[in-house]
Amino acid sequence: MTTSLVWFRNDLRLDDNPALQAAIEGGDTVVCVYVLSPRTFGETSFGFPRIGKFRLRFLKESLENLDANLRRVGSRLRVVRGLVEEMIPKIASSVGAEVVHCQSEYGSEERSAVKRLRKRLNEDGRKLRVDSPSTMIAPDDLPFEIAELPQTFSKFRGKVEKRSDVRQPIDAPRSIKDFPRPIDGELAIEQCKELDYATIEEDSRAVMRFIGGEDAARERINEYLWEGDHLRQYKQTRNGMMGADYSSKFSAWLALGCISPRRVHAEVRRYENERVKNDDTYWMIFELLWRDFFAFTVARFGRTVFQIGGLRGERYPWKRDTEQFEAWREGRTGYPLIDANMRELAATGFMSNRGRQNVASFLTKNLGIDWRMGAEWFESLLLDYDACSNYGNWNYTAGVGNDARGFRWFNTIKQSNDYDPDGDYVKHWCTELSEVPTRYVHTPWKLHLSEQKRSQCIIGLDYPEPIVDLFKSADHHEAIYREAVGDFEPVGSGRRDQGRRGGKNRRRG
Repeated sequence: MTTSLVWFRNDLRLDDNPALQAAIEGGDTVVCVYVLSPRTFGETSFGFPRIGKFRLRFLKESLENLDANLRRVGSRLRVVRGLVEEMIPKIASSVGAEVVHCQSEYGSEERSAVKRLRKRLNEDGRKLRVDSPSTMIAPDDLPFEIAELPQTFSKFRGKVEKRSDVRQPIDAPRSIKDFPRPIDGELAIEQCKELDYATIEEDSRAVMRFIGGEDAARERINEYLWEGDHLRQYKQTRNGMMGADYSSKFSAWLALGCISPRRVHAEVRRYENERVKNDDTYWMIFELLWRDFFAFTVARFGRTVFQIGGLRGERYPWKRDTEQFEAWREGRTGYPLIDANMRELAATGFMSNRGRQNVASFLTKNLGIDWRMGAEWFESLLLDYDACSNYGNWNYTAGVGNDARGFRWFNTIKQSNDYDPDGDYVKHWCTELSEVPTRYVHTPWKLHLSEQKRSQCIIGLDYPEPIVDLFKSADHHEAIYREAVGDFEPVGSGRRDQGRRGGKNRRRG
């Protein structure tokens, strides 16, 4: 009797899981393992929790659901604590597994973990099989080698759409024969102190309650595509900020691998066949292609994406102004759209795509603060944190990415009027502005003192004054940027947001 071992990573599902399928095909019995590594928890380099309470809860729920689904087909999830390169070889030895299976991941830390594990397994005479990553397009199906990845998304998309097909997802296994004995160090999920999170008081203003796990992911797909029939206007509504259905909200489940992008692609194609095919349905595929592009970019460039100079290696003199950064992350900048979005993030672990673009632009282009501080804050709080998308988008917004286009910034006042014209979203999260007249809700500092009193919002007391002048600060940092990168285009010519690509984590489905 042969035994295979599958190490679950960010692929917490049975459906369309190539590593799990390969393990089933390679062994009479299968040991399913998840490792609680100390490297996963702890703090970021700027001192933020690596996994905040919202993502921690989502992870715990996802593991519980994976275990429940494995038990339905005859197996179970073995959760252990320790370093991957120590625990996996130890388990493989104890159960007699000659081959360990896992999903490929492109983050630099994740790739280092695989390298260390492979070395230890090889020393023991065992093998590590790394299956395709959780991308829509399999790396082997790209029309070029990873080393030849186009440096702009438009060129990547053009080549991929002409010459690459999306594989059909693999159906979930109907039965798995489990290894018959417990393994050393095996923990019940409820015993894992790493998964403990502070009490979460649900905020009634949240767009929705994200529940971790494959079952919840499939339920959300059914709600959004089939019951709600929202995909037919996805492109038109995706820049919204309030409510559950202005966008798909699939990103959290994609990030942990509770659902695969190939399954989402298959559901979109089925929707197009059974309901309607239009620009809106295509746009969902378009967003999944952006996700792939960032993944393959990190695969090609590695650690460079996470370094201060980014993919372009720019020597921009970023600041680390603690006071301004704290105002940004706590939603006290004096710019209502920025503050509302940052408060939503802190209260719920989620923020809209449009919001992410604006707050990232403000941090980098108006405050000139080290973009990595923003990236790490998002890493800590975002339910849908994905290393490649997160850092790829921050590279783009900060102007240090390979698809960045000079000093582009988002005019948050214009954005506010375009995407929240009545101030509903701002008032939803900045309640001190609830009585401010609509014409001033995005520029409350323009209110006369008598109007402030009538609105019960004294600027500087109830709501902060702007911490910088929006246009002067952008011009100031544009001048610094152009001097640093050698771009002598006249100061003030930076496009003050035409609402184009830019900003953190913009590609999320």
